[in-house]
Amino acid sequence: MDVGQLQRQFIDYTASLFREGFLDDQFTQLRKLQDENNPDFVFEVVSLFFDDSEKLVNNMAKALEQPTIEFKQVDAHVHQFKGSSSSIGALRVKNVCVAFRSFCEQQNIDGY
Repeated sequence: MDVGQLQRQFIDYTASLFREGFLDDQFTQLRKLQDENNPDFVFEVVSLFFDDSEKLVNNMAKALEQPTIEFKQVDAHVHQFKGSSSSIGALRVKNVCVAFRSFCEQQNIDGY
Protein backbone atom coordinates (compact mmCIF):
# COMPACT_ATOMS: atom_id res chain seq x y z
CA MET A 1 0.00 0.00 0.00
CA ASP A 2 1.50 3.35 -0.98
CA VAL A 3 1.54 6.56 1.06
CA GLY A 4 -1.13 8.24 -1.07
CA GLN A 5 -3.52 5.36 -0.51
CA LEU A 6 -2.90 5.44 3.25
CA GLN A 7 -3.51 9.20 3.32
CA ARG A 8 -6.83 8.77 1.48
CA GLN A 9 -7.87 6.05 3.91
CA PHE A 10 -6.99 8.29 6.84
CA ILE A 11 -9.00 11.18 5.38
CA ASP A 12 -11.98 8.89 4.74
CA TYR A 13 -11.80 7.41 8.23
CA THR A 14 -11.54 10.84 9.87
CA ALA A 15 -14.50 12.09 7.82
CA SER A 16 -16.57 9.12 8.96
CA LEU A 17 -15.74 9.90 12.61
CA PHE A 18 -17.11 13.42 12.10
CA ARG A 19 -20.23 12.17 10.28
CA GLU A 20 -20.98 9.63 13.00
CA GLY A 21 -20.57 12.19 15.77
CA PHE A 22 -17.42 10.81 17.36
CA LEU A 23 -15.44 14.01 16.68
CA ASP A 24 -16.32 17.69 16.62
CA ASP A 25 -14.70 20.89 15.38
CA GLN A 26 -12.27 20.95 18.30
CA PHE A 27 -10.41 18.08 16.61
CA THR A 28 -10.15 20.20 13.46
CA GLN A 29 -8.71 23.03 15.55
CA LEU A 30 -6.22 20.61 17.07
CA ARG A 31 -5.13 19.48 13.62
CA LYS A 32 -4.57 23.11 12.59
CA LEU A 33 -1.95 23.40 15.34
CA GLN A 34 0.13 20.70 13.68
CA ASP A 35 2.78 21.95 11.26
CA GLU A 36 6.09 20.97 9.69
CA ASN A 37 7.92 21.94 12.90
CA ASN A 38 5.78 19.53 14.90
CA PRO A 39 4.42 16.94 12.46
CA ASP A 40 3.40 14.50 15.21
CA PHE A 41 1.49 17.01 17.32
CA VAL A 42 -1.96 15.44 16.93
CA PHE A 43 -0.59 11.94 17.45
CA GLU A 44 1.17 13.03 20.64
CA VAL A 45 -1.88 14.84 22.04
CA VAL A 46 -4.24 11.97 21.24
CA SER A 47 -1.78 9.45 22.69
CA LEU A 48 -1.63 11.44 25.93
CA PHE A 49 -5.44 11.54 25.94
CA PHE A 50 -5.62 7.75 25.66
CA ASP A 51 -3.02 7.25 28.40
CA ASP A 52 -4.84 9.64 30.74
CA SER A 53 -8.22 8.16 29.80
CA GLU A 54 -7.11 4.69 30.79
CA LYS A 55 -6.05 5.96 34.21
CA LEU A 56 -9.27 7.92 34.68
CA VAL A 57 -11.49 5.00 33.69
CA ASN A 58 -9.57 2.69 36.03
CA ASN A 59 -9.95 5.22 38.85
CA MET A 60 -13.68 5.50 38.17
CA ALA A 61 -14.04 1.72 38.13
CA LYS A 62 -12.24 1.39 41.46
CA ALA A 63 -14.36 4.12 43.01
CA LEU A 64 -17.56 2.46 41.77
CA GLU A 65 -16.52 -0.93 43.15
CA GLN A 66 -16.29 0.36 46.73
CA PRO A 67 -18.93 -0.77 49.21
CA THR A 68 -19.82 2.88 49.81
CA ILE A 69 -19.51 4.90 46.63
CA GLU A 70 -18.07 8.39 46.98
CA PHE A 71 -20.04 10.04 44.17
CA LYS A 72 -18.07 13.29 44.52
CA GLN A 73 -14.86 11.37 43.85
CA VAL A 74 -16.39 9.60 40.84
CA ASP A 75 -17.73 12.92 39.60
CA ALA A 76 -14.27 14.49 39.87
CA HIS A 77 -12.83 11.75 37.63
CA VAL A 78 -15.72 12.08 35.17
CA HIS A 79 -15.32 15.87 35.13
CA GLN A 80 -11.63 15.52 34.28
CA PHE A 81 -12.45 12.96 31.57
CA LYS A 82 -15.09 15.28 30.13
CA GLY A 83 -12.62 18.14 29.98
CA SER A 84 -9.88 16.18 28.28
CA SER A 85 -12.39 14.67 25.83
CA SER A 86 -13.70 18.09 24.98
CA SER A 87 -10.20 19.49 24.47
CA ILE A 88 -9.38 16.97 21.74
CA GLY A 89 -12.81 16.96 20.11
CA ALA A 90 -14.00 13.55 21.31
CA LEU A 91 -17.66 14.54 21.15
CA ARG A 92 -19.32 11.24 22.02
CA VAL A 93 -17.05 10.66 25.01
CA LYS A 94 -17.76 14.19 26.24
CA ASN A 95 -21.52 13.65 25.88
CA VAL A 96 -21.39 10.39 27.81
CA CYS A 97 -19.45 12.16 30.55
CA VAL A 98 -22.15 14.85 30.75
CA ALA A 99 -24.78 12.16 31.31
CA PHE A 100 -22.53 10.30 33.76
CA ARG A 101 -22.04 13.48 35.81
CA SER A 102 -25.81 13.85 36.03
CA PHE A 103 -26.02 10.32 37.44
CA CYS A 104 -23.31 11.20 39.97
CA GLU A 105 -25.24 14.29 41.07
CA GLN A 106 -28.31 12.10 41.57
CA GLN A 107 -26.18 9.38 43.20
CA ASN A 108 -27.75 7.01 40.69
CA ILE A 109 -25.61 3.87 40.47
CA ASP A 110 -27.89 2.27 37.86
CA GLY A 111 -27.64 5.11 35.34
CA TYR A 112 -31.31 5.22 34.35
